[in-house]
This record gives sequence, C-alpha cells and structure tokens, in this order.
Amino acid sequence: MSTKTPRLISRRGVLARVAATVALAAGLAACSSPASAPAPGAAPAAGEPIVMGFSQVGAESGWRTANTKSIQDSAAAAGVELKFSDAQQKQENQIKAIRSFIQQKVDVIAFSPVVETGWDAVLLEAKRANIPVILTDRAVDSEDTTLYKTFLGSDFVAEGKKAGDWLVQNAPAGPVAVVELQGTTGAAPAIDRKEGFAEAIAANPNISVVASQTGDFTRSGGKQVMEAFLKSQPTINVVYAHNDDMALGAIEAIEAAGKVPGKDITIISVDAVKDGMTALSEGKINFIVECNPLLGPQLMDLAQKVVAGEPVPQRVVTEETTFTQEQAAEVLASRQY
Repeated sequence: MSTKTPRLISRRGVLARVAATVALAAGLAACSSPASAPAPGAAPAAGEPIVMGFSQVGAESGWRTANTKSIQDSAAAAGVELKFSDAQQKQENQIKAIRSFIQQKVDVIAFSPVVETGWDAVLLEAKRANIPVILTDRAVDSEDTTLYKTFLGSDFVAEGKKAGDWLVQNAPAGPVAVVELQGTTGAAPAIDRKEGFAEAIAANPNISVVASQTGDFTRSGGKQVMEAFLKSQPTINVVYAHNDDMALGAIEAIEAAGKVPGKDITIISVDAVKDGMTALSEGKINFIVECNPLLGPQLMDLAQKVVAGEPVPQRVVTEETTFTQEQAAEVLASRQY
C-alpha cells in the first residue's frame, strides 16, 4: 500500500496541473480575443464607430425639430452610430432611455434635459459605468458637476436679458403691461429667460409683467394662454414669449380678438426659427432673440474628444444674435431652420 499511494498522488497531481494549464490558456485566449466586448466607456477599437445614445426632449416646436435634424445629420456625417430616443417631454422617459443606453454600453451619452432637477441618480449610474455624458441645449441643477463632461448650449439668461433690454430701449412713455408666455415649467430656458428678462426691465419702473403662465413651448399652448390673457388683462401692451411657437400661437389669438399683432400689441420672442422670422419680417413680431438649434457639429466634435479622453471645456456657449424686422427680411431666404 505504501508503494501505491505515492504513485496515485503523482497521477492526480499531473492531472490537476494539466487541467490548470488548460484553464489558464483558455482564460488568456478569451481575454485577448478581438471578439470580446470592450469595457463600458472604453474607446472603440480602431475602425469601429463611436456609439452615442441621445435622448431628445421631444418635438414640441420648430426649434426642436431643427435641433434633432442637425444632430442626426451631423452624426451620419461624422460616422457616429446614433441611438436616438424621443422623451415626449417626460423626464421619466429620459431616465429610462439613459438607463437603456448604459445597459447597451454605448461610448457616450448626450441628452437635452426636460427639466433641471432630478438627474443625479441616473447620471451617477452612467459615471459608475464609465460612460461620459454631454448635456446639450439645457443644463441640469446639480452640485456635482463631475456627473457630466460638458454642457453645450445657449446662455438663456442672456437671451432673456436681450429681450428685456430691447423693450427698455423701445418702450413708449407711460405704463407698459407685459404678459409673459413661459416655457415648460422647471425647464432651464423657461427659468433663465424669465430671470434675464426681469433683470433687464427693472431698469424701467414703468414696465411690469402683469401676468405670466406656461404655454409649454407649443403653438397651441401659446394660443390658449394668450386667449385667457386677452380676457383677463384688457390693457396688454407687450407679449414676451419664451419661444417663437408660443409667439405664433399668441398672434392667432390676438388676430381672432380683432387686434393687430406687432402694432396694437408688441411681441418679443426667442428662437428665430423660420416661421418666427417670417412673422417678424411681416411686422407681426417686433423683435426676436436668436437661439441657434444647429448644435449637431459641435456635439459630434465634443463626443469624439471625450471618448478619446481629451479635455474639453465644461461650458460651451453657442454664438447668437438678435433680429429686427428689417434684419429678418434680409436673412430670411438663407435661414437653415
């Protein structure tokens, strides 16, 4: 028995060592296999396209439609594989989309937040998955700025201030009663455009906002709210609309009430989409502050940089201007949106 036991142990040892060697070789082969999926957030292999998950607010306005087209066209031109999701103006839909992008292990996530607050949890999930996030058009209200790489979009406070400055400079003598058509409640542009406008008109104590209500950035919403304003505020001098679609809805309500938009009631708007610019050139709107929706090329450039691990500015502000009736008539034919 003493002569057999060592021989039996030896055979088992050999078999164990062979099995371990085979397992180790298989493990190394699996780790080095080109077919294995890269870790989330890792740069794509050479020749592989960047995969971007993008969650859009919705299709509530002409501006948003132009913004979506710019992103889709720019992704195609840059060779970026775009996974697109329409949130239909619901935050819960965007959060669901972002979590889906994380599960799909996309290379980068970009989105235009429906509202400012309530994003920390899902953005932390993306950060833990090592997937960089880019904010477009709208910001989030979070103390932790490491949850996203950069924010590309307009300065909405400055837009509101430009609108208010024009009114201060062009207001008639005597009391000026302004009604305000706000954007979606809780959305960054609605909050900031209201703030900037209020800051500017404080320079003229004769100007006051007598009523302010959300039209949800839609033409139908602007019309409905304006109809109510015309009944409750008989001395309206000015309409300040947070976007062109609401201004266009207000024009319909003003005309239905037998008044002349642009003359009986001054209209100030933000966006400068083609329908708004057409109304401006016709004198139905008096002044428009531009908010450029063509963010696609800049977004693709930023996406390529963050995926490659290159540094990017935490804030990228788009260049924009303002338009009077005469200026709108000059550029209308060449407008891309």
